[in-house]
Amino acid sequence: MFKPVNRYVSVTVPDPIQNMTESGIMLPADFVPKKERYVVAQVIQWAPDVRFEDELTVGAHIVIDNSMVEEINIKNKTINVILDNYIIGIVEEG
Repeated sequence: MFKPVNRYVSVTVPDPIQNMTESGIMLPADFVPKKERYVVAQVIQWAPDVRFEDELTVGAHIVIDNSMVEEINIKNKTINVILDNYIIGIVEEG
């Protein structure tokens, strides 16, 4: 099991766009969609020294700088982490 430390937050990041549009049009295999700079991610867990740890909950949605997400591979499983500096905000439900 992975537990983040040093102000890192483990998140689930949305999958990139597939090779088919919403209208069903196939895109070329070499098509590279524009990667959004900011995305909404879901919190999995966080280090105890995250500066706003009391505002986080498991499953909370946060806005992050997508270019700063780090992928770690442990036992053939990819884990996405981001430093708390690159969390732009917390999405409040309601």
